[in-house]
Amino acid sequence: MNIYTINAGFFKLDGGAMFGVVPKSIWNKLNPADENNMCAWALRCLLVEDNGKLLLIDNGMGNKQDAKFFGHYYLHGDDTLDKSLAAHGFHRNDITDVFLTHLHFDHCGGSIVREGDKLVPAFKNATYWSNEDHWQWATTPNEREKASFLKENILPIKESGQLQFVNVPEKGMGMDGLLARTSFSENIEVRFVNGHTDKMMLPQISYKGRTIVYMADLLPSAAHMPLPYVMAYDMFPLTTLQEKKSFLQEAADKDYILYFEHDAANECCTVQQTEKGIRPKESFTLGDL
Repeated sequence: MNIYTINAGFFKLDGGAMFGVVPKSIWNKLNPADENNMCAWALRCLLVEDNGKLLLIDNGMGNKQDAKFFGHYYLHGDDTLDKSLAAHGFHRNDITDVFLTHLHFDHCGGSIVREGDKLVPAFKNATYWSNEDHWQWATTPNEREKASFLKENILPIKESGQLQFVNVPEKGMGMDGLLARTSFSENIEVRFVNGHTDKMMLPQISYKGRTIVYMADLLPSAAHMPLPYVMAYDMFPLTTLQEKKSFLQEAADKDYILYFEHDAANECCTVQQTEKGIRPKESFTLGDL
């Protein structure tokens, strides 16, 4: 197995929304805001080469939206999905599987591109993976979350015939209190969490004798590790808090590597128990493994 960091650029979101009830006097020290109260966040995807498959986990915002849309989110930086793939010797047509943690626009916007008047899959030779519960949630969205689920990112996937679903465990929590999971491939399990949005999927990868967990929006950054640091975007913040508490204890006990999708400064870290709770231990990149 080989794994590669895929950087799809940076974007900006309101700092207050990203840190929820935490005062700006605290969070601004962690990710300083600009004059518009916006903080920079990464669009960091992951490429997994294993057993003849080339799996891309999430794919950023894409570039098909109009200027008004990007005026809200300030997509910036020199990195793009295609440039990052090329840096590792790959092309988007090499991708065999696209794993979508959830269907918010900053995670799946690169799934679909415009070809003239048509919206078509960006990864022509890939199977796209979601799960049936989350797909239903995203295609019939509630009013609060509706702006994050853009039909042009989602519906063409199914229309293409390239969509498949990961099986969802019957219960969200196991008997031991840990987050439910299911097998995806020989070296990848999928964990399901429900606080940020219904049935978000976190790939858990066995790699070089270590366990790497792709955190998606359960922990968008290392700065979100304290339990009350829950995004205002989360549909069920108390569920997120419980999921974080359970997962972080497991991660500390088992020395997991956390891979951050949105942390502009930290790609990966391990965690440890401290007198203030579980906090980052060591920060590093995949290249350091």
